[in-house]
This record gives sequence, C-alpha cells and structure tokens, in this order.
Amino acid sequence: MTDARVVYVTVPNEGVGVSLVTALLEQKLVACGNLVAGVRSIYRWEGKICDDAEHLLILKTTSSALSALKARVLELHPYECPEIIAIPVTDGHSAYIDWIHQNVIASEKS
Repeated sequence: MTDARVVYVTVPNEGVGVSLVTALLEQKLVACGNLVAGVRSIYRWEGKICDDAEHLLILKTTSSALSALKARVLELHPYECPEIIAIPVTDGHSAYIDWIHQNVIASEKS
C-alpha cells in the first residue's frame, strides 16, 4: 500500500477541466491531472434520468492532500454536487510514486 491516491472528477467541458487541474497544480494539491474527453455520463439527478457528455479528470495526489483537494474542487467546480472519488494506489512504479510525493506539497514529511 502507498500513500498515493487517484481521484476521479467529472467536469462539463474541457475548459473547466483545464482550469481546475491548473488551479490544483498551482497549489501543489496534485502532481498531475489527465483530461479524458468523450465521457458519457448517464445518471439520476433530482428524480430524472440524465444523459450528458462530460470530461473525466484523473488526478494523482496523496492521502494527506485529499482534504484540501476536495475543498478546492468544491470551491471551483460549477456542479452543485461534483463527483470526487479517491482510490488508494496499492502498488505502482516506485519512482512514479516518489514523483507524486515530491510534487504534492501537502505530502511533505515533517
């Protein structure tokens, strides 16, 4: 098990995604973010079935940065209830995991 986390966030379009990832990078809350276009989300919202085109952000961070990351996403995201799902990274290339830790300020060891 590592301290690294992968966080999924859906956004309505590329512009919102780029803006959100850039803000998170500037605050060192993520080491990187991938923007995946062409996501189709079918979901229930306020009693209706919705079918929307979205983009998916795949963010790399650490568990110690999650709280601040979630707060910033909630502050900047245009959705009333944005998807923010964090998944633990149980294994991975150790140099890449180290790189995540080196680039996320909230994960600095005391």
